[in-house]
Amino acid sequence: MNLDISLDPREQRAPLNLVGRMLLKLHIDGMLLVLLLLICATGLFVLYSADGQSLGRVNKQLVRMVLAFGGAIVIAQMPPNLLRMWSPFLFIAGLILLVLVEFNGDIGRGAQRWLDVGLFTFQPSEIMKLAVPMAVAWYLHKKSLPPTLKTLAFCAVVIAAPTYLILRQPDLGTALLIASSGVLAIFFAGLAKRVIVSLGLLAAATAPAIWHFDLIREYQKQRILTMFNPESDPLGAGYHIIQSKIAIGSGGLFGKGWLNGTQSQLEFLPERSTDFIFAVLGEEFGLMGLLTLLFLYLMVAARGMVIANQGQDTYSRLLAGSISGTFFIYVFVNTGMVTGLLPVVGVPLPLVSYGGTSMVTLMAGFGILMSIHSHRKFMAQ
Repeated sequence: MNLDISLDPREQRAPLNLVGRMLLKLHIDGMLLVLLLLICATGLFVLYSADGQSLGRVNKQLVRMVLAFGGAIVIAQMPPNLLRMWSPFLFIAGLILLVLVEFNGDIGRGAQRWLDVGLFTFQPSEIMKLAVPMAVAWYLHKKSLPPTLKTLAFCAVVIAAPTYLILRQPDLGTALLIASSGVLAIFFAGLAKRVIVSLGLLAAATAPAIWHFDLIREYQKQRILTMFNPESDPLGAGYHIIQSKIAIGSGGLFGKGWLNGTQSQLEFLPERSTDFIFAVLGEEFGLMGLLTLLFLYLMVAARGMVIANQGQDTYSRLLAGSISGTFFIYVFVNTGMVTGLLPVVGVPLPLVSYGGTSMVTLMAGFGILMSIHSHRKFMAQ
């Protein structure tokens, strides 16, 4: 006698407790939620010290976190099919907004990156951090994999258009992250080794041309040169890196203790609440504190890759892989920048640095991951 046992495996487990049932109903991945909450709590803890033991920015950051988590939960309710359907429209809308920034954007600190909509200003480039990988995954979803040269050429245009517009603002850090998000989606589609090697050689060959023909600004060139020898301008271009290294190095193995960091508390360390908050953590909690935070980041990226591997279609797998990989690049670039291994490009430390727009974008990405994970269709084994 044949029996139909095609039950959702979640229904075959032991009865869930109240919290488990609520998370399941809200399409929330419990492990990912706990990891994100731990990172955010660490961020508030360090921000209080970095901001001179004031609750002003801490309270604002807490409000932003609540709104960002709320947005992630809303997005988690949307099935991947709906996200896929809206992907090209989101990309086109983001591209139009970038063009508007080019002609009518607000200028601040020497950059034209914001649009003023009356009640608030925002950076359209943040939208593209999700719109680009969504558009690339949407296009590759309809194609045979691994992608052909024609498919790769179209994807390259999709990635290059917003990257170029963002470079003109100028915003090198965001442009690199957006380009990386699109490239990762292509990479996870299964490129042949010869294609990867060819693209790497092409990138290496074009780097001198980018430098020679002034496709990057003079101050951006200076940042790259300063990375190799910050002591050449200790009170100018090299000041940030030098002070950051002093802060991290003086923290030793276990740090000087919370609120006891001299570089941050005496305001030697610049941008200590935003881009260089990683140095504050290193000074006050030492190498062990830094490794603990990096472990949490690694666990988030790993959980995202597990979700990507379990995606039920090409779109879900490519998008989840790209979001997880881009999150890892966020961490890599910021920590490399703060420790002097990479040029200073103004990339915040995810969920820890003070700021709202980046946090909302990151949490929206995690909402997409939860949607992909929770809306899978299970089949009996």
